[in-house]
Amino acid sequence: MRIAVGSDHRGYQIRAKVIDLLHRLGHEVVDLGTDSPEPVDYPDFAVAVARMVSKKEVDRGILVCGTGLGMCIAANKLPNVRAAPCHDDLTAEMSRRHNDLNVLCLSADMLGERLIDRMVELWLNTPFEGGRHARRVERISQIEHESGICDCE
Repeated sequence: MRIAVGSDHRGYQIRAKVIDLLHRLGHEVVDLGTDSPEPVDYPDFAVAVARMVSKKEVDRGILVCGTGLGMCIAANKLPNVRAAPCHDDLTAEMSRRHNDLNVLCLSADMLGERLIDRMVELWLNTPFEGGRHARRVERISQIEHESGICDCE
């Protein structure tokens, strides 16, 4: 799988560990930074990852900031992006099963490294169930189209 990863300064160290995990699991990583712990604006990195997901240049994206919330808000501004902050195994799994989440947002401040590793693996390996959930995900795409957010088909 090809995965874009980005973070702000608060997620800088965790992002590096997530990238290492992804490489160990055999995934191709597009690292979109940040490249230091110096303060940066999280929307720039969220949009860089979300843009690649939106254009289908990558299969999925992972974003890391202090809480995961700001990254989520910014990423969801792009069409075809379904981003959410996950905080445990259940939210990581269900975000894939029911919502076909394509951008995982993580908190660098509130989650331990072992939990993050477990959540990332679970999120990567959990399939979308489809069925009634596919109808709902399609409805989200219709809303994007109707609102003029995108020219989705």
